[in-house]
Amino acid sequence: MEIQADLIVDISKTMENFFRCSGKMLKPSPLTIVRLINEIPPKKLITTDLLRKELARRHQVQITCPYDTRMALREIANTPGQDVAWWRVLKANGELNPGFPGGTAGHAAHLAAEGFNIEPSGKKLRVSRYKDYLVQFEIEFAKE
Repeated sequence: MEIQADLIVDISKTMENFFRCSGKMLKPSPLTIVRLINEIPPKKLITTDLLRKELARRHQVQITCPYDTRMALREIANTPGQDVAWWRVLKANGELNPGFPGGTAGHAAHLAAEGFNIEPSGKKLRVSRYKDYLVQFEIEFAKE
């Protein structure tokens, strides 16, 4: 992973159409993503889209770079010895991530060990009723 520190950059004119917005974009470091994942309580999940939105909110930017987020997540998941529950991060529609260790089967094993039910979704796997388990940062931390 090339990014070792968070970067906030301008959204280029050519990318404004792609992202459908202008302003600033966060290019997150793996450490920033690890910190956010570590805030996800057991029995809770987050999608990559929600993770990116939360990072953008916290950094007061319009968006978080999807490519850098995906690459950082893969690096985090594939780095042995880390105490990070990377398996709590799902793709946008609740599907499991084939880029995680062991592919979707490895991802499913970690989720099942935490008590989540996995179901087929076409040719892919996803967490049953995943929306029921999504973390809501403002609500989760208001309880404490």
